[in-house]
Parts: sequence; structure tokens; C-alpha cells
Amino acid sequence: MSDRYMWFEGVPFPTMGFTPELMREAWESFVFKDEDVLILTYPKSGTNWLVEIVCLIYSKGDPKWIQSVPIWDRSPWVETEYGYNSLKDKEGPRLISSHLPIQLIPKSLFNSKAKVIYLIRNPRDVLISGYFFWRTSYFVKKAESLKEYFEWFIKGNVPFGSWFDHIHGWMSMKGKENFLILSYEELKRDTRSTVDKICQFLGRKLEPEELNSLLKNSSFQVMKENKMSNLSLLRGQFFDEKNGILLRKGVTGDWKNHITVAQAEAFDRIFQEKMADLPQELFPWE
Repeated sequence: MSDRYMWFEGVPFPTMGFTPELMREAWESFVFKDEDVLILTYPKSGTNWLVEIVCLIYSKGDPKWIQSVPIWDRSPWVETEYGYNSLKDKEGPRLISSHLPIQLIPKSLFNSKAKVIYLIRNPRDVLISGYFFWRTSYFVKKAESLKEYFEWFIKGNVPFGSWFDHIHGWMSMKGKENFLILSYEELKRDTRSTVDKICQFLGRKLEPEELNSLLKNSSFQVMKENKMSNLSLLRGQFFDEKNGILLRKGVTGDWKNHITVAQAEAFDRIFQEKMADLPQELFPWE
């Protein structure tokens, strides 16, 4: 599989926008500031939705920013060449995105008071969303079938490595005052209350009309139509011209429409085995 991945410290990454040299420099030298906010996820866990929400918290519900600046410029990816270069000399509080496992995040994070929001999602939905997303991209190896991708996912042979390892690593931060764990499922089920929780964590306050504007402008349908948020600007360069899509369904439980009973049972066994040492309340979909 190494023919279509960029490998760094034993973890597979996309081949475009990532280099071992830059990732090592970011790991060793990037400086997190106390006023930074890091939006942290395993891929296909609701990253861009969370970025949109945090941007709207910062703008007090005013959609001008999210409608005029691409999402990767509002919250750049620290591990990518483009993101690292835009972040390293940026002044003031920064919004930063990352999919990195804990062992590869810039080391300065652990000596800073930067606030970290870690969004997790049912790995079965992550698997399905990843399968449909990566097959439209130009920068990773494509699975020939869902069955093949299922096997890759279980083994961690997918972009950014193992979901199980990612969760295990970052859960070691649980309980720290600058680390907030959210689930995609709770964000979907009660967006308003979850946004309130994010505001409290960030020390921000929204008036009722500002919160209503945030909820409207971060909805799946509005994001899907916003070219600054739906990655359509990258079609032809990074994604298939016709089929490249970031926002596919935005629902929970879609895995039931794609994974067979036998696959679901196999996944359940692996999940129980790999995650047995973590509190079950961390996984609200179980």
C-alpha cells in the first residue's frame, strides 16, 4: 500500500500536501500559544461542521466570515505544508485543525494552555464516510470495494492510521481543563446545548439571536451550499471534478445501509477487544 501513501513515523498520510520534512519540523518546532484553539478529529468525524460552528462562535453568528474565506484558511491544518506555513507566523489567537494522532502533534501543545476540542464519532459511520470520501480524492490509494476498505480500516491502513489508536492516544488527555471531548452524535442530537457547552469551554457568550444565526448557518444544507465550506473549490485539483464531495449525508447510523450483518458482528468483536480498557460512556452510540 505504500505506493499511494506518504508514511511518517509508521503512520500513512495522503501523498499531496504532506512531506516528512515539514511534518517533522511542525512536530519539533511549531509553537502553540495559550490563546490558540485546536480542533482535533480523526478524519470523517464531523471536522468541518465543528470548524464552522467555532468560526460562527467567534463571529457571533455573523456568516460573512464563513461565506468569504475558505475553511482551510479560517482553521488551517497544522500538519499540511500549506497550513503549517500559514500558521507559523500568524499573529493573535489562531484556530487550528488537525487529524494527527497524539504522538505526532507538535510537542509544544503539552506545555501550553491552548484549548483542544476533540470530536469523536461512531467508527462504523467514520468507516463508511471515509470509504466514499477517499475514493473521490486524487491523493490516497483507492479501495476497489467496501469490503476491501473495511479490512484496511480495521488494520489502520487508511489515511492518518488506526481509529482505535487515535482514540486511545487522545483519551489520555481526558479530564484536563483545556481538553473538551464531544461526540458527533450529541452534536447532531442536541446541537443547541452542545454549542452552549463549546461556548462555555471557549469563554464566549452568544445572545439568543446570535445563537439562532449560528444554528442556521452551520446546518448541513447551508454548509453543503457554501462553496467556502464544501471543498468544491478544490475539485479538479485534489478531488474528482464531478464526484468529489466533502458533505455527503451528515447523518448518524448510515453504516447500517452499507455494512453487512457479518461485518457488523466482526466490527463489534474488534471494538470490544480494542476499547475494553476505556469507559463505555465515552461511546454514546454503543
